[in-house]
Amino acid sequence: MPAASPPSPSPLITFRNAFISGALMVAPLVVTIWAFRTIIDVVGGTFRPLYESYLPDSLQRLPFFWDLVATGVVILLVTLLGYLSNYVFGKYFLSIGERLIQRIPGVGTLYNSVKQIVATFGAQNRNLFSKVVLVEFPRKGTWVIGFLTNKQQGEPHGLTGGETWTIFVPTTPNPTSGFLILVPRPEVVELEMSVGDGMKMIISGGAVIPAWPPEAKAAEVAP
Repeated sequence: MPAASPPSPSPLITFRNAFISGALMVAPLVVTIWAFRTIIDVVGGTFRPLYESYLPDSLQRLPFFWDLVATGVVILLVTLLGYLSNYVFGKYFLSIGERLIQRIPGVGTLYNSVKQIVATFGAQNRNLFSKVVLVEFPRKGTWVIGFLTNKQQGEPHGLTGGETWTIFVPTTPNPTSGFLILVPRPEVVELEMSVGDGMKMIISGGAVIPAWPPEAKAAEVAP
């Protein structure tokens, strides 16, 4: 015998299930509208009496609109307060903290040095140096590590009588100071090391030397 089909639900049960499904779909929207209206009534209703008497009689007939305007103004004022707190007061207290650190013997000098290094070689100036180079400086036969900053030819370059490159030679171990020199193109030796490796070598006073040739460096990185 064929299996009997289950009895169909009664119309009342079908109506109830459909109503519950619809209510679950509409509930988030209803709660959102209720919360939004409550915020407007509480915030706008609190501040509207402060200026409502100054409005013309025809405009006083729109209480919800003015509650909405007052709420928007309050939100903007709170946002402005947060902005001032984060950027204005934050910078104020940061400057106070920096002054306190700089007054600590030894720590202040180290803090200033690190701050200068970060400011010089941070994200804003990370493209300042395009290549690591070798140049003979301050005399023939003595080589120093420098950074190529520009290949463009200006007035100082033109007066040298040939193509010269602009090279920055930093000091060790504080690379925020150094020498700006114009070197004839044939006397510049371009290196394969990255700008980061060159900076590590200078800051460490030569204690950190990048692997070379490139095959040796790749072998160190490989597992």
